[in-house]
Amino acid sequence: MRTVIAFFADGLREVFRGGRAYWGWVGALGVVILAGVLAYTRQLGQGLITTGMSDQVSWGVYIANFTYLVGIAAAAVMLVIPAYVFHRDDVKDVVLIGEGIAVAAVIMSILFVVVDLGRPERMWHMIPGLGRLHFPQSLLAWDVIVLSGYLGLSLAIPFYMLFARYRGREPNPGLYFPAVLVSIGWAVSIHTVTAFLFSSNVARPFWHTAVLGPRFLASAFTSGPALIVLALQVIGRQTPFRVQPSVIHLMTLMATVALQINLFLLGTEIFTDFYFRTEEVAAATYLYLGLDGANRLVPWIWSAITLQIAAATILTFHALRRHRVFSSVACILAIVGVWIEKGMGLVIPGFVPTPLGEVFEYVPSWGEVLVSLGIWALGMLIFTGLAKVAIPIELGTLRRSRS
Repeated sequence: MRTVIAFFADGLREVFRGGRAYWGWVGALGVVILAGVLAYTRQLGQGLITTGMSDQVSWGVYIANFTYLVGIAAAAVMLVIPAYVFHRDDVKDVVLIGEGIAVAAVIMSILFVVVDLGRPERMWHMIPGLGRLHFPQSLLAWDVIVLSGYLGLSLAIPFYMLFARYRGREPNPGLYFPAVLVSIGWAVSIHTVTAFLFSSNVARPFWHTAVLGPRFLASAFTSGPALIVLALQVIGRQTPFRVQPSVIHLMTLMATVALQINLFLLGTEIFTDFYFRTEEVAAATYLYLGLDGANRLVPWIWSAITLQIAAATILTFHALRRHRVFSSVACILAIVGVWIEKGMGLVIPGFVPTPLGEVFEYVPSWGEVLVSLGIWALGMLIFTGLAKVAIPIELGTLRRSRS
């Protein structure tokens, strides 16, 4: 028990140790978090009227971010598989960085659901024993279980490994490898269940497609590895922790293939919608061309497609993909493009037009934007703290004192 307390105490001291750049970064995140808290306080006091959502469009930028971040969390498996299944030692060196991103992403996902609720204090109704989870009938219950379970796995596995190394020992594969295998399947499940939450909605035909789940996974395995690449590059430049180029090349290659698949699946969806003129063509028309003079999403979705095509073009060429600057630019384009397409380009058209054929457009309010930025900043702060502790333990500079 004393060793566990010492582990957390030393980790906390490490978090509060840093230079000007570190504290400038933490301070900037703190300012954004404070702005988000103030905006959410206003929303909590006045209700969801402070948002741009309505009875017609009841999911907005909050659920868009939730959907996107679940994919980011699932993408940590793209480091886990080569590290522990294919025994890539170079990837094993950085796998805990990916787990840190997964932890931050799951926490942000949960927070976006919380702020989307008009009465978040009523969540206790879902706690078994106090309320009713309605499992397995409710898909929301499935989502709660898979997210909670994945968060637990993403915390438990790295904790065991870091704690073992903190004590100067090597982690026992017999203890953590079974959990790693479970986490691989669990990572796929969290995004698949999220896709089912959309496609099972009877009143929203725009989401009634069998490829929604594969699209979710393809976009997740695009933006996730791309974000990991950027995080590893920043860590490699700002800390003594050195990332082998082979890891960066592997992640960019994964993002390339996944992005190509995502664009292919998107193209098949567009063809099906506009060639066969199915019942969801009204929502697709609103998204891609505009409907009855309402066209606020049109520039967004075509910008997203353009960004993804540009990223795919850069990453497809071997020489450009291995070039640090070009690959970084492509990763940024892919991250932003997928966020728009998978967020605003997926959630909002499901509600426009309504089942009665009414067209009500949605624009996020400044309150929603500030709350969203605050949650993103909190996630970055969580990842920063986790990386601040993990890196010195991995480097061997933070160990349990024998005195």
